[in-house]
Amino acid sequence: MPEPDPATPPNPEPVTATRASGVLLHPTSLPGDGVGDLGAEAHRFVDWLAEAGQRYWQLLPLVATNEGGSPYNALSAFAGNPLLLSPQKLVEDGLLEADEAACPESLPDDCVKFGEVDRWKGRLVRRAYGAFRAGWAPALKHAFGDYRERNRAWLDDYALFRALRDEHGGAAWTSWDAPLRRRDPDALLRAAGELREEVERHAFGQFLFDRQWSALRRHARERGVRIIGDVPIFVAHDSADVWAHPELFFLEPDGSPTVVSGVPPDYFSETGQRWGNPLYRWDAMERDGYAWWVARFRRTLEMVDVARIDHFRGFESYWEIPADEETAVNGRWVPGPGHALFRALERALGPLPLIAEDLGIITPEVDTLREALGLPGMRVLQFAFGGDDPENPHLPANYPALTVAYTGTHDNDTAAGWFRAAGADERGRLRELTDAPEAQIHWGMAEVVLRSPADVAILPLQDVLGLGSDSRMNTPGTAEGNWRWRFAEGALTPELAARLRELTRASGRLPQEARTP
Repeated sequence: MPEPDPATPPNPEPVTATRASGVLLHPTSLPGDGVGDLGAEAHRFVDWLAEAGQRYWQLLPLVATNEGGSPYNALSAFAGNPLLLSPQKLVEDGLLEADEAACPESLPDDCVKFGEVDRWKGRLVRRAYGAFRAGWAPALKHAFGDYRERNRAWLDDYALFRALRDEHGGAAWTSWDAPLRRRDPDALLRAAGELREEVERHAFGQFLFDRQWSALRRHARERGVRIIGDVPIFVAHDSADVWAHPELFFLEPDGSPTVVSGVPPDYFSETGQRWGNPLYRWDAMERDGYAWWVARFRRTLEMVDVARIDHFRGFESYWEIPADEETAVNGRWVPGPGHALFRALERALGPLPLIAEDLGIITPEVDTLREALGLPGMRVLQFAFGGDDPENPHLPANYPALTVAYTGTHDNDTAAGWFRAAGADERGRLRELTDAPEAQIHWGMAEVVLRSPADVAILPLQDVLGLGSDSRMNTPGTAEGNWRWRFAEGALTPELAARLRELTRASGRLPQEARTP
């Protein structure tokens, strides 16, 4: 693993420097052609957030996904998602003709068909790269060369991995010929030469993604909106990361994992959850100063202002499952890297603007690690009413200030959907906090979270819009129908912005720069 370049550390800001609020929405859920993208609708969403007095836009991981569309099962921990490329921006760059950017009629407006969108966006990148090679948009030539060189440490492996994966019909890297699977230098050199155009096309797609993302982030900063990104603790087995750095994972000689990730049986599942990600060899990572993690966080914090760490408890200890087990029952707790990893990150990158996702069964040791690092944890209002426990940490009265509070996350039902499915006892406990009528219960729950002691409050856009269960983003433990939700064009009205802004003002969360008319 190449040593990270220490010359350009991220420029962090405190996550909880002042009371603030924001909205959770993944870009794929924006209106647009086939899938939400980084174009005009994303810029308009930033404008709407600013009008509504919101300081934060929280996203799911921006990484390149596999065919299922899950941002938590990515082809790379470093690469951006080409599905988010705006065709109109490619036209504006002079890389496509307007008619080439037209959306296929088979793609709906109300959900994402990931397989079809992936094929369509792949064709667009292929056309754009062909135009670039033919001399279109000559002003981009120098910029692409600089980008290629600046990101070589991860981009070379990713682009070759994608080209080889295409060459093998999308098959996982463990099914490739042994010399490619085990990264024989001669085989890699030969493949890079034979697939040179395909490798460069995938690299060019990343250049286009970063170009469009950088423009959107600049616009957000100009409007006073900060971006909260997401860092999943684990990576997918079929990814450029595992293929390029097998020495950092517990793998068999053929590349298959020996042990995998998950969580043990609990109240929600008698067999636990077997996630299946390969597990890290933390001893090997420690020996090179956690260089892969330093590079990963550097890349993330170049793209976002704050990063949420998914499954933070796994850094203290994680559930290790033998790979041949079909469930998570027969596993064991194994110590994680703890303070050592975060000390290495801070030495390389300086203070880190992070949020610790500390949901689920959290031990005192996990709390001690989070508190020692000075990181805010998370609280979810929907989890506050499942029992008559006055000490429930998700009850707003129990929130410490150093907290990011939510009505729900991407893994929860919507507020309206949760209320409709809740039992009488849960509804009664919520009614102790809000008397909002059922048709407005999403606003009642939003007000509870916004008025809570938490420094930061985040509302999923579904809860701002008052949508039901058919609009939830993800149902954990299910493989189909997730990540597809999109909101309708025209849903974000000035009246809705005004209502959210007023509630934000009344809760003492309006940004200082937005307090004067």
